[in-house]
Amino acid sequence: MSTTAELLKQASDLFPDEVVTQAHVRHFDLPLGAGRFALITLDNGLDHTKPTTFGPASLANLDAAIDQVEKEAADGEIVGVGITGKPFIFAVGADLKGVELLKEHEHAHAIGKGGHDVFKRLSKLAVPTFAYYNGAAMGGGVEVGLHCTYRTVSTAVPAFSLPEVFLGLVPGWGGCTLLPNLIGADKAVTVIIENSLNQNRQLKGKQVYELGIADALFEGADFLEQSLVWTASVLKGEVTVERSAVDRGEAWDQAVQRGRAIADAKVHGAAPAAYRALDIIAAAKSGDLQAGFDAEDEALADLIMSGELRAGLYAFNLVQKRGKRPAGAPDKNLARPVTKVGVVGAGLMASQLALLFVRRLEVPVVLTDIDQERIDKGVAYVHTEIDKLLGKGRIGQDKANRLKALVSGVLDKAEGFADADFVIEAVFEEMGVKQQVFAQVEAVAPEHAILATNTSSLSVTEMASKLKHPERVVGFHFFNPVAVLPLLEVVRGEKTDDASLATAFAVAKKLKKTAVLVKDAPAFVVNRILTRFMGEIQNVIDEGTPVEVAEKAVEPLGLPMSPLVLLELVGPAIGLHVSETLNKAFPDRFTVSPNLKAVVEAGKRGFYVYDSGKPELDPEVAALLKQGDTVLTEDQVRARVLDAVAQEIGLMLDEGVVAEPQDIDLCLITGAGWPFHLGGITPYLDREGISERVNGKRFLPAGVASVPA
Repeated sequence: MSTTAELLKQASDLFPDEVVTQAHVRHFDLPLGAGRFALITLDNGLDHTKPTTFGPASLANLDAAIDQVEKEAADGEIVGVGITGKPFIFAVGADLKGVELLKEHEHAHAIGKGGHDVFKRLSKLAVPTFAYYNGAAMGGGVEVGLHCTYRTVSTAVPAFSLPEVFLGLVPGWGGCTLLPNLIGADKAVTVIIENSLNQNRQLKGKQVYELGIADALFEGADFLEQSLVWTASVLKGEVTVERSAVDRGEAWDQAVQRGRAIADAKVHGAAPAAYRALDIIAAAKSGDLQAGFDAEDEALADLIMSGELRAGLYAFNLVQKRGKRPAGAPDKNLARPVTKVGVVGAGLMASQLALLFVRRLEVPVVLTDIDQERIDKGVAYVHTEIDKLLGKGRIGQDKANRLKALVSGVLDKAEGFADADFVIEAVFEEMGVKQQVFAQVEAVAPEHAILATNTSSLSVTEMASKLKHPERVVGFHFFNPVAVLPLLEVVRGEKTDDASLATAFAVAKKLKKTAVLVKDAPAFVVNRILTRFMGEIQNVIDEGTPVEVAEKAVEPLGLPMSPLVLLELVGPAIGLHVSETLNKAFPDRFTVSPNLKAVVEAGKRGFYVYDSGKPELDPEVAALLKQGDTVLTEDQVRARVLDAVAQEIGLMLDEGVVAEPQDIDLCLITGAGWPFHLGGITPYLDREGISERVNGKRFLPAGVASVPA
């Protein structure tokens, strides 16, 4: 058997670029005369923007620190050991950069076992151990504390989670086993499964304490001092830590069942991580910790060597890295300042945009529309939303007053836009209307002002074609709901100049949006792919496949909602309009469904009614449907839909709609909620062999979003 040190040495050879975390040990006398204490501080020597992680060399450093304090404890030189982090950061888990490099199951197993072997030493010392969660703690950062006897947490902790299932892993250094044994299975399922699958929802310090993960909660300003006073009181017997008894009966089994229902609803069996985590939680009911740790090692090794994890890490890196440095964006120094924003329109979309601009840019925002009543309604919407933020405590009264004062509305565009630097239109999706609006804005806005369009499918080049200065027109396509979906498709028209484009990207960054540069092509990226996807679903329904079979066929993709529920969210009329736009551009591939047309003409908001609480085909819609007699199976529907999507993406890349397949995935993840665990769409199509079958080649090289050969 390899020793822990040997395991970690082998693993560190595989992680050449690890940012190594040191484990500094210092000694001092505790308050209240409680005795000599050893404190281990985890620190990678960088500021809080580079959080502390655990790669093999970092684990080896912690192992060496524990060697030291273990001897001191055995010799009676210390009364306790604490572990904490650098300012603002406790530790954020395993070094995932290295995980992507692993090619062998045994190396993956060594990472799991190495972490366990180091962390569990904290529970075996001759003195009590204390974890002081002083800042952000995730994954292995949370788990190292679970191996300690006691835990305190700071009210200032902004983010605390076990996010592994979100990425395609399990909490594999004790999380699946220790957490349910500490706080009960139901709360553990919330942290490990539910929060993870809800876009990696984070806990704040107070919630960590309320869940029972931490034994004490202290203010951030003097957190460590207060924790040490509390530690002294515990060691002297003046404070007794009481924890709720864990229910190991039926409640445990019900919690695991609840977890399975959440996993089914979110990933539909399409990703294994949640189910592996739940199996370990179920087995942890026995209280046999070592058996749990062994199961975590196995699960971790299997999942590290899976395509899903590589796809999850690929998606994570897209959002964290590529999303922050858009491919093809011009030099940011060309961007012009934006000190006032104009919004043409005051409907729901325009009002959402006005709210976003005023919140993020904190500059005057002026709305215009065709009558005063609409304008007043739009301004009132923004004011009401600001009041809601105030009510939730997300902004203070002064800021609410200031933001509300910055939003106004006028009928006269000349009055509203004469000094605007950036004007965005959100009016009816019709070329003539948009050209007319831009002509009016160009006549009154300053020469340097950017003219942006929120069009979802129309040509930006054509929209700008009748202007004196088409070079300042840029597509700025948001996704609904604006406050929730991060994607912003920034569209370069044929005449758009670099300064206008750079300004658009600078504004997108201030709006905290994920901006992707897109060529001016019909429906851009997300709507083009989704329309092809939805079009094939509608085609098979029109030809005779029952609605429920067509819907169920794509469940294995683990999409956030079924195609027809998505259509309802988008609005059937908008879906029809985009399909008509694309049918004009590409009549051989994009159809206009007569059934969808009939649904829109009947004024229906979607295909379903929700009388029983779950979606059921609306009898009135069922009566409208005219179907053929070609009935496909779920497998046949899925193959046809995915073949169509693979073909469309191949054509888009050939046309240069975006720079690379990575941008397609980034758009679908951030603009359409495409599952993280699939890595977007192209890794899935590669993994299933669809890309090669349809296009004769993979979208991504082997080893990108997949296990290296």
